[in-house]
Amino acid sequence: MTVDPDFLSAFDALPFGGYGVTAFGRRYRVTKSQFACSRSQKLVAEELGGNDYVSLNLYRLASGDALLKPCEMPEEKVREFVLNAVPD
Repeated sequence: MTVDPDFLSAFDALPFGGYGVTAFGRRYRVTKSQFACSRSQKLVAEELGGNDYVSLNLYRLASGDALLKPCEMPEEKVREFVLNAVPD
């Protein structure tokens, strides 16, 4: 599914590497990585002290579009997480 500009801006604003974020009043450990010369990016978030988990892949297409692929969870869950995640 192609990605809307607000989601893409929020995703791109999250740094690469491992760090903490706050989303929905809860703390998460996030790892954002890139592969294939930045054409493929992955974000994984695990709630600290809880059991929430968010995982997604984002593919940058040659057309300039981006394709979002949540990992075994609803797309709305990953969209809301990225839009609400505030890094430390």
